[in-house]
This record gives sequence, C-alpha cells and structure tokens, in this order.
Amino acid sequence: MGALDAIVALLLVSNVFAGAVAAAGPKVIVVGAGMSGISAAKTLSDAGIKDILILEATDRIGGRMRKVNFAGMNVEMGANWVEGVNGPELNPIWKMANKLHLRNFFSDYSNLSSNTYNEIGGLYQSSEVDEVIEEAAKVNSFGEKLSASLPPSGREDVSILTSQRLKNHVPSTALEMVVDYYTYDYEFAEPPRVTSLQNTVPLPTFANFGEDVYFVADQRGYESLVYDLAGQFLRTAKNGTIVDPRLLLGKVVRRIRHFQSGVVVVTEDGSVYKADYVIVSVSIGVLQTKLIKFEPDLPQWKILAMYQFDMAVYTKIFLKFPYKFWPEGNGTEFFLYANERRGYYPVWQQFEKQYPGANVLLVTVTDEESRRIEQQPDSQTKAEAMEVLRNMFGKHIPEATDILVPRWWSDRFFKGAFSNWPLGVNRYEYDQIRAPIGKVYFTGEHTSEHYNGYVHGAYLAGIDSANMMIKCIKHKICKYEIKPKDS
Repeated sequence: MGALDAIVALLLVSNVFAGAVAAAGPKVIVVGAGMSGISAAKTLSDAGIKDILILEATDRIGGRMRKVNFAGMNVEMGANWVEGVNGPELNPIWKMANKLHLRNFFSDYSNLSSNTYNEIGGLYQSSEVDEVIEEAAKVNSFGEKLSASLPPSGREDVSILTSQRLKNHVPSTALEMVVDYYTYDYEFAEPPRVTSLQNTVPLPTFANFGEDVYFVADQRGYESLVYDLAGQFLRTAKNGTIVDPRLLLGKVVRRIRHFQSGVVVVTEDGSVYKADYVIVSVSIGVLQTKLIKFEPDLPQWKILAMYQFDMAVYTKIFLKFPYKFWPEGNGTEFFLYANERRGYYPVWQQFEKQYPGANVLLVTVTDEESRRIEQQPDSQTKAEAMEVLRNMFGKHIPEATDILVPRWWSDRFFKGAFSNWPLGVNRYEYDQIRAPIGKVYFTGEHTSEHYNGYVHGAYLAGIDSANMMIKCIKHKICKYEIKPKDS
C-alpha cells in the first residue's frame, strides 16, 4: 500500500483538489459488478444518471453467481436456486429466469426420510427418521407461536427463540444432528447457536414468494441474469461481451476517500477515479477486512454494525464418477448422511434430470467444515468424501475421477457466501449497516431488510440503494433515518 499512499498524498496536497472532486469524472462510481452492483447501476441509468463507472475486482461480472466448467459441463459454484416461487407475489428473479428460459428443476425434498443413511452403512428406517423430523417440526412450531406473541421489536431480536429451543431439545444422536443440520444449516450455512433462527419465524422470502425452490441447471449459467441486466444499459457486443467503457474489470478498489463535495477511489494498480458519489456493493465479509480503506474512517457505529453481521460460508462440492452407483428415480434426488460429527458431508444431491448422463454428485458443507476443507488439498477432500460414500453405498463403488471445491471464504473478493443476522441483531443494526455515510452509499444482499442472503435480496437491495441516492441527487433528500434501538 506504500505506492497508493504516495499517490493519494500527492493528489490531496491541497484543499483545492478536495473542492474540485465533484467537477470531474463520472457522476457515480459503483464498486462491484455482482447482482446488487449491476442492479444499482441500472436503476441509476434508468433515472437518467448515466455518468456511471463500475469498478469490478475480478475478470467477470456476476459476483457470487458464477458458473465454472467441471468435467465437460458448466455448474454453479455459488448461487444455484431460485428460492421463493409459486407464492402470492412474483419473485423478480423467477421472472428474469423465465424471460431467459433458463433450464430449471423443482427441488423436491419431501422424501428425505426414505433417503437418510447411517454412519456405518445402510438406510435408517423411514419411520425412525420421520419421528426425528416431527420432533424438529414441533420446535419450529413453538418458535413461530412464540414469535407471533411478541411485539415487532421482539420478533426482530429472536435470541429468545434460540434459548427456548435449546431448553426444549438439543440434538445429540447422529440422526438428530443431520436432521437439525438440514433444518437450519442447509438454508443459513450456520448452526442455530450462531444465527438468529429466522426460520423459526416464516421467512419473508417464502411467505411472500412461495415455498417452492428451483435448481438452475443451464449451460449459460445463472449469472446470465446479471449479464442480461447489464446489457439493458451497458453497450454489449453481439457475442454478449460487454464493451461499454463504463465497466472496468480487474480493478481492485483499495481506498475510498470521501469529502462533503465528492469521492476519490484508488485501485490496486494505482489508478485514481473521482466522482460525486460512490456505491459500495462488496460483501459484508469484504467490508470486515482491510481490503478497502475508507478515509476518513467510517464512524464507529458503522464499523460496529458491520462486524455484528456474519458472513456465512456455504460450499457445494461436485464429484464426477465413471458410472452411477446411487439410487435414481422419483424421490431420490436428495439424501442425507448422519455422522456423529455434525455437518460432516451431510447433504447430497444427484442430477438424474439436471445433467443426464453426467454421473455427478453434489455434497454441501458449511461453516466450520467449509473453512477446514478450504485449507486442505482437494485430494484430501476427495478421500474424505469417498470414505463417506463407501459407508453409504459399499466398499466397491468407483473412485471419483474429478472434484470441484469452491473456496469462497479464502477469496479476498468475497470472504464467504452470504450474510446472516446473528443473535441479538435487529432492525437498529440493519439500519446502521445500510445507512450512507455522506457521499458513500452501501448495497448488497446484506442491506436487504427482508431478503438478505438471497439473489432476489441482492437485486432488490441494489434498486433500493440506488433510489436512496436518486432522492438525494434529484430531490436533495439525503437524510437517512435510523430508528431508535428500542422502537
């Protein structure tokens, strides 16, 4: 950072420069070209604010929506499902996916009790699994009833739900733990002792948009939604490549200098960009690191709020085999593995319909297991997964020929998969994390009040943050209200 210090010091030698910031360069800089950043930029463009510069650290747009070639086909390293379909409201992501005719498949988890494997091999009796699932459902039902009896502020701070849950039932057997894992971690990527257990209360995603979820398995990639959105306001070549000079790839933002009159953004390669405003759409995980330095420092309340949110890690590991050895047919897409070590290669998925003939399995791990796996060689991960599969299906199954292990936590441009509201965090902290600081605005799925952690949350947050800026630019309504903590 020594070179950057020298550049900024040279540029900021006088107050004259600070006063001239707003007079030069693009009107708005958007940091990050994921779903929220592109959504924000399009909203600004639609409002007539077209002096936009998008600075993206990687060599592509899409952020945590990313396809990669694995064993001759494209699979999703990050976001994979449209969650919240067939409800009273139309999920905007579902509308976009249908517009592009993305191949998608309904995910049916209803037969898990017949597809749960014990640690030493073989299936549990479905009746035994059903009994454990019913017990977990009772705990959820208790949480919903308790939440309904609380005032609005109490519902938002649902730590009481966790304490009551733990008093009522603590999973201890391998079967109880895998059902508990599936109930909580598979959705939130963290155990209930960490998260605010928003799933003890009907999640707005499923209450508003519907309880169905659809798996995207299109060779164009789920990220094609972001490219389509970008193509609506950025100049794009016939082959789909974005050629608009307002999008710059490989620009790692390291410093944001903000004044009353504007902002200066400095990238890792020493480039300096000036604007009236900046929207920062990086993940909450990145905001918790030192990748981007704000000058002057963000207020203490803002920093504390950012560190109160969790950046969860959700890892989808793909394995390729020479032939199938797992059950196929209706009711066999998902299966569970119960281990005395909670979260050890627990949730599996086969792709009979999505990728016919591919002979690929997906196993999902999260949180501590994700971090552990990211730090070991893929060969070790493959050996561990194969041991689990041999416990489930026998010693004579074939060895996996390929493995794909995403490393979202280790990637300095993401530092995880999506945000969570931890215990004790409520609307007050949410308002703080979303609030602009002068000419610096913030967006991303972590700033979505109702849909944090979801693709539609990122999309809607981009629109919301851009509209806040538009009100400030066009109508001079720049004050952001943070509700009192006890409201």
